Amino acid sequence: MAHVVHRLGLPTALARMAEYIHADYLRWPAFDKCARVASHSADGVIELMPIADARTYAFKYVNGHPKNTQGGLPTVMAFGVLADVDTGVPELLSELTLTTALRTAAMSVVAARALARPGSRRMALIGNGAQSEFQALAFHHLLGIEEIRLFDTDPAATAKLMDNLAHTALRLLACDSIAQAVRGADIVTTVTADKTNATILTPELIEPGMHVNGVGGDCPGKTELHPDVLRMASVFVEYEPQTRIEGDLQHLPADFAVTELWRVLGGQASGRRSDAQVTLFDSVGFALEDFSALRFLRDAARELGLGQLLPLIPGLANPKDLYQLIRASAPQPRAATATPAAHAPRHPRAKTPALSA
Repeated sequence: MAHVVHRLGLPTALARMAEYIHADYLRWPAFDKCARVASHSADGVIELMPIADARTYAFKYVNGHPKNTQGGLPTVMAFGVLADVDTGVPELLSELTLTTALRTAAMSVVAARALARPGSRRMALIGNGAQSEFQALAFHHLLGIEEIRLFDTDPAATAKLMDNLAHTALRLLACDSIAQAVRGADIVTTVTADKTNATILTPELIEPGMHVNGVGGDCPGKTELHPDVLRMASVFVEYEPQTRIEGDLQHLPADFAVTELWRVLGGQASGRRSDAQVTLFDSVGFALEDFSALRFLRDAARELGLGQLLPLIPGLANPKDLYQLIRASAPQPRAATATPAAHAPRHPRAKTPALSA
């Protein structure tokens, strides 16, 4: 993915990722969908995120362990697969750690284009960890954000972000509090990592017309927003059955009204209706976005000549004879009880299906 970004340029990579995501959301009914399968532990979660249409199956393996950084590991690590539905043959195996940060940022912009006030130029970014630069640059390059006001409980994280983005045209302002960061913002993005029921945003911080991009609350017991923030906003989600379990929506009753974003993008539901309306994208990350990201990676790898072939699938002259792969090393009968038979002639090795990685 890093090679793709260097070859295409980050603005182009983000724009193309957003285009793939938007196009797939317009095909929402064509997908076989389910909430991700999660295995929770005291310090984190490991998740499997499957989805398929009539031609292609995809899944992502991803974790979320906020304490990992204390041991030199990323909080989020991921990989994913694309496979052919008709045969089940895997076609692409790819890292998705860096890609997840890019696709999450691209998804945030896809939602903001439909929900934020036109002409939004100022954003607050609460949480300045590993995902933050990607959010900042996606909103800058794809939505025209010019100023970003930053806050993190770890000042070193904010300093890291400001150093990484010093080469850009963004005005970056480090703030002493969340209240200072969000004051006067058109868009507020929260992307914190702690697995806790936090209240990063409270009702008194919300101004008329704000668009809230809630990214960090993404599993049971991990939230960022006071429930009253959702009550005062029009709330939009990716896949409602998953968001009710994992998003900030988990604090509210099952009949609390939300709108799935695909309906807005497809013209079946309203997004922003006035400049004073508060909109909120309760983003938890959905498998469709990884499907889109993997499609983009496959196409970009072919276009740029990147990747390598991996012999993961055995090549069999007779596909019903898997044993042939180990026949030469099979245990031989004891001489005292039997005479070993001559080995049968070997079949020429069939062409081995391969994966582009």
